[in-house]
Amino acid sequence: MRKVNRTLDDDLRPEYDFASMKGGVRGKYVKRFREGTNLVLLEPEVAEAFPTDQAVNEALRGVLNTTNAVRRSGGLPDKALQPPAGPGWGPKKPRP
Repeated sequence: MRKVNRTLDDDLRPEYDFASMKGGVRGKYVKRFREGTNLVLLEPEVAEAFPTDQAVNEALRGVLNTTNAVRRSGGLPDKALQPPAGPGWGPKKPRP
């Protein structure tokens, strides 16, 4: 038996002849697929911070829990967004 040298343009084997198959419908299950899938593209620097999809989900759940807790409590007090008072805090004074 001799080997045939041929270059493959794609990964499909030659015995897969889709022209002879009947009943094939393009996109038949796409609606069902999209309903159960939610893909998000992360920027490269964000993706580096999360090694797995589970890590992303855990971080997002933490953000949601914090957001919900703040909303339930009526929001943050005005002082929460201010830097703490004390030496070293506040605007820098020019030195003489």
